[in-house]
Amino acid sequence: MRGAERLSWNFLGTRRGGIKLTAMDTEPFSLAYASGFPAARQLSIFLENGIGQLLRVTRLFDKTDIHILALSVVNSVDCAIIRLIVDDPDAAFDLLKESGFAVNQTEILVVALPPGKQALLHTWVAFLSAEVDVAYAYALMTHPNGNPALAVQADQLEQAAEALGKKGFEVLDQSDLAHLY
Repeated sequence: MRGAERLSWNFLGTRRGGIKLTAMDTEPFSLAYASGFPAARQLSIFLENGIGQLLRVTRLFDKTDIHILALSVVNSVDCAIIRLIVDDPDAAFDLLKESGFAVNQTEILVVALPPGKQALLHTWVAFLSAEVDVAYAYALMTHPNGNPALAVQADQLEQAAEALGKKGFEVLDQSDLAHLY
């Protein structure tokens, strides 16, 4: 399966307990994306914390047609997690894996914010009304349809997407993001 149809975790090894593993056993483990709601795909890259690591990642995309639409960096003493939303997550995932980066994909909501000063307030009210816990959020660098947008990871994505839709929010999916450039 290709990227839109999988979350990939690599399991390495050739023998386990005297049992020879086949090619099928050493292929990446895949799970189907089966969301019945609009969702985008976020790439999470795990890096050693150090000077120049962010440049190292973003430089990979410089000579490609892949555009970084959103970026978040979570930093700790010895490691960092870079979260990206891109217009072509399949190509970006493959590029990062081929370049030796530890990378994972997850679904995330991308919400186009309404105009006005209270856009964030209304967004959080929609999450609260659905009793959905927000784990983290970050802004997109592009403005889909001329509106600012927010990437949101929550404990119940489907319930959150439904609540946002009922409140009149536009929840974007990956195909909406693919055409921003």
